[in-house]
Amino acid sequence: MTETILRFEDLGLSNGTLKAIAELGYEAPTPIQARTIRRMLDGTDIIAQAQTGTGKTAAFALPIIERLDADSRDPQALVMTPTRELAVQVAEAFQAYGKYHQVSILPVYGGQPIDRQLRALNRGVQVVVGTPGRLLDHIRRGTLKLDQIRTVVLDEADEMLDMGFIEDIEAILQ
Repeated sequence: MTETILRFEDLGLSNGTLKAIAELGYEAPTPIQARTIRRMLDGTDIIAQAQTGTGKTAAFALPIIERLDADSRDPQALVMTPTRELAVQVAEAFQAYGKYHQVSILPVYGGQPIDRQLRALNRGVQVVVGTPGRLLDHIRRGTLKLDQIRTVVLDEADEMLDMGFIEDIEAILQ
């Protein structure tokens, strides 16, 4: 039987993260957050499935933020999403959760001028959130280096597979 987590304080999150999530009105971890955050903090690989609105983004974003090397401007986490709308939403969530960590996040997706993305990548970002096509474009251009990536998230992986992104995902993971 697993221990029931009733408070975010019980998950091993830093004071800055706890302050940010309290300011967002989060009172207690959802079941997906309670089951995954501590394991991700420990470096365990996770496969999770939960309904929309259950806090999946926080379940992976909070431990990613906690594990970032603040002194490095290299990409350390890569989050793949099926749509630009979700990429923007996830990047905004990272920004809110990482408010007290000065986390640098960049959403990359098609339909946005690539020069803005190129400038941001050149300055350095810690978390890259994007659609498979645009991520692969940056990798092939040599503008996105993945050698310091410690965490990869396939957000809505089932939808990405349904949309035919399997080859792009495999190429990115290689």
